[in-house]
Amino acid sequence: MADASLFASAVTRQLVSRTLFYLVFVGGLLFVAAGTLAWPAAWIYLSLTAVISIGGGLWLARHDPALLAERLKPMIQRDQKPWDRLIMIILLALWCGWLVLMGLDAGRFHWSRVPLGGQILGVGPIAVGSYLVWLTFRANSYAAPVVKIQKERGHRVVTTGPYAYVRHPMYAGALGFLLGAPLLLGSWWGLAAALLLVLAMAVRAVLEERALAAELEGYTDYAARVRYRLVPYVW
Repeated sequence: MADASLFASAVTRQLVSRTLFYLVFVGGLLFVAAGTLAWPAAWIYLSLTAVISIGGGLWLARHDPALLAERLKPMIQRDQKPWDRLIMIILLALWCGWLVLMGLDAGRFHWSRVPLGGQILGVGPIAVGSYLVWLTFRANSYAAPVVKIQKERGHRVVTTGPYAYVRHPMYAGALGFLLGAPLLLGSWWGLAAALLLVLAMAVRAVLEERALAAELEGYTDYAARVRYRLVPYVW
């Protein structure tokens, strides 16, 4: 029990430090691109991100510290699929460019303007996406940030919770962030550019399924039962 408590405490400290680094990094990209700190929507976005990250992380620290430790590992790992390393690098580059674009658009040059009502509505998809990600964590203790088979943790197919409706609920939750963030920040160009991130994520989902079908017992049968990958009745 003491060892488990120490492990959870260490993981919690790592969560806080990682979240602070993430907030500083994202804030730096947004505010440097905007050329000003006087951007209320960006501060609101960062505050929401902090609450979601810390809140969800503390829940995991209490209920599934092993998953939290897995989620805190780097985006590039030794036992990761080579093609996944490439996609993650592309996703990271697209994501950074996306943040910079929204900073240039909404914060500096005002190429497009989302009305205040639209910005407020942007909080909704972020909240829904966060809830879906939480449901995913609650159902799947193997939800690693990279594509790999976690044999040492007894990796198995998960079919409960949101996995009963879509095969990639984590990606479905990410769609909420990709829709809500540009609306909240006030950038129509950011919303349009989010399609590139969605496309890269869709490619990753297809390749991930191929790896799981080849290496994880029962996944092929699961994929045959659950038809949709991200959005029911769409794809």
